[in-house]
Amino acid sequence: MRAFVINQLNHPSKIELTKDAPEPKLIPDQILVDVYSAGLNFFDILQAQGKYQNQPEFPFILGSEFAGIVSQDSPTPLGCSFKPGDRVFGYAQGAYADRVLADPGQLLPLPQNLTFDQGAGIFVTWPTNYEGLVGRARLQKGEWVLVAAAAGGIGMSAVQIAKALGAKVIAAAGSQAKLGAVKKYTGADYLIDYTKPGWQKDVLKITGGRGVDVVYDPVGLIQDSLKCIAWKGRAVVVGFAGGNIEKLPLNLVLLKNIEIIGIHWGAYSIKEPGHVPSVHKAVISMLQSGKVTPVIFPEVYPLERLADGLVALENRKTWGKAIVRIRDEPVPTAKL
Repeated sequence: MRAFVINQLNHPSKIELTKDAPEPKLIPDQILVDVYSAGLNFFDILQAQGKYQNQPEFPFILGSEFAGIVSQDSPTPLGCSFKPGDRVFGYAQGAYADRVLADPGQLLPLPQNLTFDQGAGIFVTWPTNYEGLVGRARLQKGEWVLVAAAAGGIGMSAVQIAKALGAKVIAAAGSQAKLGAVKKYTGADYLIDYTKPGWQKDVLKITGGRGVDVVYDPVGLIQDSLKCIAWKGRAVVVGFAGGNIEKLPLNLVLLKNIEIIGIHWGAYSIKEPGHVPSVHKAVISMLQSGKVTPVIFPEVYPLERLADGLVALENRKTWGKAIVRIRDEPVPTAKL
């Protein structure tokens, strides 16, 4: 079995693909999945170097987000609805491999209108954004939303979800090329280059001087965005992809009567497990409706070039969701 095995901590660019890794050891309460595509994430780069909060014992296989087909020789856990041949997407350690074992609770059926490449980037990003915008920011139809780093996997998903909910979206990104991709794929109402000095003035102009009701930030742009947030606005902290953990001037929080809100979707399975299925249901319904579509970076990397994909992601050379393809989509059998 091919797999990206980590035997010692190192940058992914210095680790080679293992072509004869052992097959996963079958466990009765787990599902074995033939992986077709897997998502590239910043935390994979950190985990390979020992800098992530979840560090498996050596040796371990890198990767977590994936889409594929339940293997023909998969165990069938009691009460589990998945069966061999089902198209699924999910989350499990070891996704950068031909096959992976997954907890049934970390798998969902892949909508028929989505490819495996599209499905490989859903499980973490889309529920995070749905809960972040709906559950945490309490986004309402007609409100203004500023999405920072809108060209990334999180950003493009957030723009689409906000639009589907009836919001007016200002998408911010750091280059004209990335803004062009956002315009082409997301339906954002306005585009802002946040490398331009004083970009907040453009946001205020767009909103008639009022400012945005919601700031949605996965990159570390909250402090700058407070200059164009509305009275009683909500600023959602999604992450720090830019590498800087901000220290905010709380006087602005006081004077504008605003809320600083965090979204840590990974903790919901521990803190609020009963809420998770409703979010998954809402996300799948939205994806099935065709109102939103996962955006994949055009260069889909083969497993042999996984390290190249992670380096491109690290250097912010990608937009949308970057994907590694383990195997090609199966060709449908013609019906006689």
